[in-house]
Amino acid sequence: MTQHVLFIVTNTGVIGPNNRKTGFFFPEVAHPFEVLEAAGIAVEFASPSGGWCPYDGYDESDATQKEFLESMAFRRLNRSRKLSEVDASDYDAILIPGGLGPMVDIQHNKDVQNAVVRAWNTNKIVSAVCHGPCGLLGVDIGDGVPFISGKKLTSFSKKEEADYARDDVPYELEDALRAEGAEYSSVENWQPYVVVDGRLITGQNPASGTGVGEALVAALKG
Repeated sequence: MTQHVLFIVTNTGVIGPNNRKTGFFFPEVAHPFEVLEAAGIAVEFASPSGGWCPYDGYDESDATQKEFLESMAFRRLNRSRKLSEVDASDYDAILIPGGLGPMVDIQHNKDVQNAVVRAWNTNKIVSAVCHGPCGLLGVDIGDGVPFISGKKLTSFSKKEEADYARDDVPYELEDALRAEGAEYSSVENWQPYVVVDGRLITGQNPASGTGVGEALVAALKG
């Protein structure tokens, strides 16, 4: 039986006081998609508003990104389903890719939070990469405790943000995750790093997209 992963992707194209162009970060979708597709795992796309999803960070010298841009999957992504009309428990896992856009419309979004709760409470896998873990903030799975409290995870680090978008983001993601009790860890800037804590899988940065895909495959096939 084919397994299915739901990517929850931002609709936001601009962020911050400088009106910085943003969206989802292209390799954080393209790279895990490539790994999942090669493993015979189907991917579907949803977003808070449905429809078009702007992107950032596209590198045409990366064959994986170029192939995804030209794929039917990319066309499906830009006709994404509206998240409120999707039941995350129908999927074997969810993945929240990063980019700066999620810090506008993914964080503290009730539909995103409901998707995390539905996935987790039906024993599915929850995963996120780079700025995507902002979608885990404020989530309560029903016990009154922050979802990430006591869980091992990673995300884009403060050191990485200082060199990238500190003047454009509304808060430090690493600090916010720690404030809700997460056992946060990271490695050197821009190096691949994936943390697996049971059914929670997180990656630090764009270089971690492939690793998150591989960890998802291992968990789904295991």
